[in-house]
Amino acid sequence: MKVSKTTSCRAIRRYLLIFTAISLLPLALIYLVWNEQLQKIKGFEDINQTRLPLIPDYAVQTLSPAEMQRVGERMEARRERLRDKCTDFGLDVLGHDSWHTPNTWEFLVNKKYHIIWCNVFKAASSSWMFNFNVLAGYSPSYLRKTKKILLNLARERYPRVSLEELREAQNDSVTFIIARNPFERLLSAYRDKMVFALPYSFHDKLGRSIVRNYRKKQTLLARSANTKYPSFPEFVHWLLDQVKRGSFIDMHFVASTSFCTPCLIRFDMILKFESLAEDQLYLIEKTGLKRVIAPVWRNMGKGGRKTNELQRQFYSQLTRQEMLELYEYYKYDFELFDYDIQEYLLLAKPNESTDNNPQR
Repeated sequence: MKVSKTTSCRAIRRYLLIFTAISLLPLALIYLVWNEQLQKIKGFEDINQTRLPLIPDYAVQTLSPAEMQRVGERMEARRERLRDKCTDFGLDVLGHDSWHTPNTWEFLVNKKYHIIWCNVFKAASSSWMFNFNVLAGYSPSYLRKTKKILLNLARERYPRVSLEELREAQNDSVTFIIARNPFERLLSAYRDKMVFALPYSFHDKLGRSIVRNYRKKQTLLARSANTKYPSFPEFVHWLLDQVKRGSFIDMHFVASTSFCTPCLIRFDMILKFESLAEDQLYLIEKTGLKRVIAPVWRNMGKGGRKTNELQRQFYSQLTRQEMLELYEYYKYDFELFDYDIQEYLLLAKPNESTDNNPQR
């Protein structure tokens, strides 16, 4: 009797468990459907097993067919110029210096969405670092509030690649670069990293070092300032000395041609800072990512001054000779991406050096 009672209790418990499981199954299914719909309402869907925020249809920005065709023709003209200038300057030939050695160090390769970018600092780099982090799976809300450096976050998801790995990924991807007027980019970097350097940061210490070594130089005395950061002429003299010595050039100041070696690595699209509004919409459309990423403008400069006004203020502090020496370092950026130095030469102070135009 005792054994029979125990057996009966076990059977009852088993039936109760089965009944409970059957009863809860509809509730579980309801929860899964509800959760999926809730995620969609919040703007999330599962795409290739990665949950990315989707841009609502009404907020998607696009170009008209005519605009797409016009920008496409513009891209082809830029690629053609790049090819021609690379050949003219012999930059498409392998060598042993930084101009003739393929450099993959700053490429971000997203294999899932087939898009590759060489990150030129101070050329909409903050904006596209944000987008590449979104493609890596970080939510936009997290990226907007985090105190972490976006580049460091990106490198957690985008390891550096070898040349062979890059070229393999390029077989089914769009590779792009963003070009900017070299002198405009340099001034933006100077103001960001020297004038507005964070206290005790690397660039703050570098700026103080430049002041110590250049402020009392005879050729710069009249153009010195009573500031803890270097004046623009002091900074330019330091940079030119770095170039002459063959020293390492900071990634914010280095020439784009040396940084991304566009004559040795194929680029499918060349976006330009001046036409970026259209160019990036074209890129996003061509990569099929218009529901995932959007044109964003981040870190649009400090001080609230217009670009043209700043160009006049700072470049008018340089002599013509200093301007030409600076041009010699950035010459390939000017030529490959179709920029002109002449407007800057009009701002320069006169000097006693030979007053010839640079070799064009």
